[in-house]
Amino acid sequence: MKDIFSEARRLHSAREPFVLATLVRTQGSTPQKPGAKLLVRPDGTIVGTLGGGCVEAEVWQESKQVLEQGGQPAVRRFVLSDELAAESGMVCGGTMDILIDPVLQGRPLLEHAGEVLSALDGGPAVAIASRIAGGALGASLLVREDGTRLGSLGDEGLDRLAAKHARELMAYGRCALVKAEAGEELFVESFTSPPQLVVAGAGHIAKALAPLAKSLGFQVVIADDRSEYANRERFPQADEIYVTHLVDAIKSMRITPNTAIVVATRGHKLDDVALLEAARSPAGFVGLVGSQRKTLLIYEHLLQEGVPFERLEQVHAPVGLDVGARTPEEIALSIMAEVEMVRLGGSGRPLKLPGKLLQKALEKAGQKVKSPSLG
Repeated sequence: MKDIFSEARRLHSAREPFVLATLVRTQGSTPQKPGAKLLVRPDGTIVGTLGGGCVEAEVWQESKQVLEQGGQPAVRRFVLSDELAAESGMVCGGTMDILIDPVLQGRPLLEHAGEVLSALDGGPAVAIASRIAGGALGASLLVREDGTRLGSLGDEGLDRLAAKHARELMAYGRCALVKAEAGEELFVESFTSPPQLVVAGAGHIAKALAPLAKSLGFQVVIADDRSEYANRERFPQADEIYVTHLVDAIKSMRITPNTAIVVATRGHKLDDVALLEAARSPAGFVGLVGSQRKTLLIYEHLLQEGVPFERLEQVHAPVGLDVGARTPEEIALSIMAEVEMVRLGGSGRPLKLPGKLLQKALEKAGQKVKSPSLG
């Protein structure tokens, strides 16, 4: 995403027009999710992707035509039929609505690019709302973390509606379609600092968590008061290592709603004070490694220290999804699975095709299937 907005800012400085195509709605199986972008320059070169294949080729062709002949923002629907999927080599069967937006001098989006880049580099989060149905197509509004705005969707009521949803989406950099009562539709996408994993404790679980989190794009921070554990040799993937008391370490960090703190220390007392400090922070995800009994004992102390019950309900303790984990590596996998489930808005349920749907599909293809487990 940074490369797209960096190029948008560069093209604006050079007074060159371009088209920014954004995937705003999907149904069924598609190669990309809402928020995916493709920037098309006047010479036809591109930055970003909408998933490749025939859809991206059609968007590119229309973008080139808009740049050469002029045009207004438009939302195009692409149906990924079986024939199109076979032609492109994709096994998809959904629809993709794409906002094809020619960006010319004076468009508010150009003023937004710098603030988006700042957010992606760790600055205050921002969101951009765009009208995709109901008049003033392509009108955009930037909403900042502090609630201030830049630009307008052409209607104060829509601006307020967009700002409300923008604030809800900012924590994890999510996007959403918003429908107004009068039928207008908005696409609201937020941009925030890169995800960060803070591990309080540098034991076996931290050692397994660090490389896994790094491979998922997290900035990794390790904190422990023991230099023989919290060091660069043991954690080569870490972006930062704090060798100090855990409370002091957490207090001195820049923690955002896109931060996950996992408490996995060597003892109950350290877990207690570290979780207390983590719960008081703005971290969007706070987890504790341990048993249910330990969790309840620590919760009693946190309540006595003034942590609201509502905040305790947000803490993930014991942390992790139930995958039957035993080893540190398996436990790390279960922890990161839950972190990503919360951050990305997943359900945690299996993606396995239901048996009845499988049976129906095979029978449609001429295969007779009889399975006692399907009833």
